[in-house]
Amino acid sequence: MTIFILFIPFIIVSIFNVDTKEEIELKYVSNTMIRVKRMASGNIETMPFEEYIVGVLAGEMPIYFEKEAFKAQAVAARSYALKRIGYNQDNDYDVVDSVLNQVYLDYDYLKDAWGEDYIKNVNKIKEAVNETSEEYLDYNGEVIDAMFFSTSNGYTESAALVFNVDLPYLQSVKSAWDEKTSSAFRSVKTMPASEFYTKLGLSYSDNLNVEVLQRSESNRIISLKINGKEFLGRTLYDTLGLKSTDFSLTKEEDKIIIKTVGYGHGVGMSQYGAEGMAEEGYNYQDILKYYYAGTTIKKMEN
Repeated sequence: MTIFILFIPFIIVSIFNVDTKEEIELKYVSNTMIRVKRMASGNIETMPFEEYIVGVLAGEMPIYFEKEAFKAQAVAARSYALKRIGYNQDNDYDVVDSVLNQVYLDYDYLKDAWGEDYIKNVNKIKEAVNETSEEYLDYNGEVIDAMFFSTSNGYTESAALVFNVDLPYLQSVKSAWDEKTSSAFRSVKTMPASEFYTKLGLSYSDNLNVEVLQRSESNRIISLKINGKEFLGRTLYDTLGLKSTDFSLTKEEDKIIIKTVGYGHGVGMSQYGAEGMAEEGYNYQDILKYYYAGTTIKKMEN
């Protein structure tokens, strides 16, 4: 009878497959803190740096991604955040919790969003953070500005063409994995012609004449003319809320059809490209070396 009683918990767990796994702890030495402005409330929260990185990984990558992709994102996110801490020493906060910097989701949000999968999911992310603990990317003795984005159009873009800063580690590279891994690789947006013309400050016309003046080597539009007026590709990207500057425009009756390839500004690491590399067996060091050429991985200090 005593033996039977002792085995009751084991039997219950086996029958009902109860997940008794606990949330793992983060392992870090650095006492670095980061000040995060929450856009919804306007509050500024100060938190341990590695805890912040967990929330960024949860906000920036789909949970089904391979661990090596998460690890690459962890190192890139640390580098990006460290750069912002340096920039904002005299300001009230270092980063905001939205796409203006990096999307950050707190533990309470994740518990609600993931429900019974919370422990499994958060532990996957925490393992990626622990396995790259306090690592960041360095170029010539400085933390790099580790830009990243969702989906390339087959190539990443040079920072000089998007942010007007020429950095050797943010140059255009081929990213052949995105078409296979990302559902956002090709997309179509339709809007009323009247709205299209109004947003661009153009007079309504039944005819749409588009002339691409200049494309980058990655096939993104740098400049174009629409009905005789010149625009930057970035202007349409921002004004019309496009997914990419690799786009085409056509008019069908009273609607404008906009087809885009890729998703995001295109500079730095493609997240879906990183996922494709991880699926092919590349580790996170390989991924980072590929998208941020010439950089080295270093450890944060106390």
